[in-house]
Amino acid sequence: MKIEELLTLPEGKTLEYKQDLSSPKNILKTLTAFANTAGGVLLVGIEDGSKAVLGVENPLDEEERLCNLIADSLEPRLAPSVELVNWKGTSLLMVEVYPSALRPHWLKSQGIANGVFVRVGSTNRQADGPLTAEMRRSALNLSYDEELMPEINPEALDLRVASGLFAGLREWNESMPETLRLVLRNQGRLAPTVGGVLLFGIDRERYFPDAWIQCGRFGGTDKASILDQQEIRNHLPLALNDAIEFVKKHASRSAEFGELRRKDFWTVPLEAVREALTNAIVHADYSQTGAPIRVSIFDDRIEIENPGLLSGGMTLSDIREGVSKLRNRVIGRVFKELKLIEQWGSGFQRMSASCRASDLPEPKMEEVAFRFRITFSLLRVATRGQMGDMEKKIMELIQACEADGGASTQYLSQAVGISTRSMRERLAGMSKAGLIVAIGKSAYDPKKRYFSAKDAQS
Repeated sequence: MKIEELLTLPEGKTLEYKQDLSSPKNILKTLTAFANTAGGVLLVGIEDGSKAVLGVENPLDEEERLCNLIADSLEPRLAPSVELVNWKGTSLLMVEVYPSALRPHWLKSQGIANGVFVRVGSTNRQADGPLTAEMRRSALNLSYDEELMPEINPEALDLRVASGLFAGLREWNESMPETLRLVLRNQGRLAPTVGGVLLFGIDRERYFPDAWIQCGRFGGTDKASILDQQEIRNHLPLALNDAIEFVKKHASRSAEFGELRRKDFWTVPLEAVREALTNAIVHADYSQTGAPIRVSIFDDRIEIENPGLLSGGMTLSDIREGVSKLRNRVIGRVFKELKLIEQWGSGFQRMSASCRASDLPEPKMEEVAFRFRITFSLLRVATRGQMGDMEKKIMELIQACEADGGASTQYLSQAVGISTRSMRERLAGMSKAGLIVAIGKSAYDPKKRYFSAKDAQS
């Protein structure tokens, strides 16, 4: 990506700005986090907050200093691309890091127990033991749910449930558990895999106490008042249907009457919710402890979240573009055979289509702490085709300013000829409609800039 394009983007999972090298430890944390997660670019010579291009004094000396810091401070050895770039006569240091096949990397001064960092949004987070182990597996292309549990007998799996689920889909025989890798041969005997226990373990919670789904219906838009809740501890394929039924319980049906017949529709995008729940179960990091998969229903939205960051160097942009990397191969294979998964990599597109069909904004994806969350707004808003003349004018102005770093509220209000307050209200409505994206520290940040949604970066 060209330097001109980078300077128009906000900090995020794969991009960070630094004014200088005065805080080398923070810079090393960032480079380590990039290598351990999805790669990224660090630009040195950019003022924090304002993104003003200040440049780097003594650029050749600073380049050598940074290269020495990286070589001396990180383990295993990291070899990013470090180069001096020119921006309108000003020298900047650009460090490009790629997802590493040697991850996890860590700061030597803190050791592997405390010096492993990952990138979550625009922040660096210290990784715990399970996350560090997940990095190793991902780098080696291994799957946690394919690991053996040799201390358990195959009888610990409820294969009657499994065979019942496959009835009418595939003939069940004695070899099926091994074919599906629910069990594997170990030292002359069969033993369950992690995936087998997660899917059909009779005493699953003994080994995986957080492998369940917590559902809640809250009054209002926060968790202060809970109206209903359910703990779903069924076998994972059955738990999916149980969770959908909970959502249906708190959704409502409306009807439209056409010339010939009545058409019923749900006020909640059920197809999209089912897709998100399926992904949460299939892609959860079950090696993490502390919290289950969660379904939270509010007056204005539904949140579905699972333990685990995006795996294998994935970014939110990758998901939008249909890129997929399966974290749990055993669970994924069983869900595919049960036709609970239709096609790899197309989930977000189907969720978006379902939301559009219900006149709802595109679902929002984010990584929160060490969890992945997807949010469905329940507020029906105008689409692009339904924009009024004023909104169309505002959109044209925003698109014209994108190459220069976005449009400000003040500029838009002056260009259109309305008050700043009125412009904020219109921009808020366009943001809720998923038409534009605001980048700033707060609702009243004078440096906030607006971009059309199609150009928003993760």
